[in-house]
Amino acid sequence: MIIKHSHYQNRGLDYCVRSATEDDAKALSHVRLQIDGETEYLDREKGEAHIDERGFKEIIKEDAESANRLFLVAEINGGIAGFSRCEGNGLKRTSHHVEFGVGVLKEFWGYGIGKALLNKFIKWADSNEIRKVTLKVIETNEKAINLYKNYGFEVEGILKEDKRLSDGYYYHTVLMARFKHRVSSL
Repeated sequence: MIIKHSHYQNRGLDYCVRSATEDDAKALSHVRLQIDGETEYLDREKGEAHIDERGFKEIIKEDAESANRLFLVAEINGGIAGFSRCEGNGLKRTSHHVEFGVGVLKEFWGYGIGKALLNKFIKWADSNEIRKVTLKVIETNEKAINLYKNYGFEVEGILKEDKRLSDGYYYHTVLMARFKHRVSSL
């Protein structure tokens, strides 16, 4: 699905949140690779499950044509600073449910970009037939967990010792969900 873009300003940084276009595919391939190498909060290590320009073009095209998929980018001065994506499916029994993910380049952490992407996504979900949004977050990412709770997400479960990080220890993944009928409009 395609949405209207929004402009934001936070701590002197101007940025736009908009739907991804196929013209973003090459930049998204590079940004995703960089984000994967900047944090252990995500599932992949740098270079794993790489998506090239062609792959992103296909994803963006499919998402734009689907009623329960949304691919957003945060743009700063013509470049991509982060993105979020939610993915649903075409099965009737689960078409009301989407999974959300977000990534922001480390140099732009603290400017509210992740929050803006989440807010834009939630407004879209609430105005469509999306009743349940799920996401996964590693237990050590307390800032994200608190942000999600502030937006009506609740813990649905824990995947114990789900990820092994560079320190050699295993960490839990927190499964969170937001139900449209349980939260008020933001």
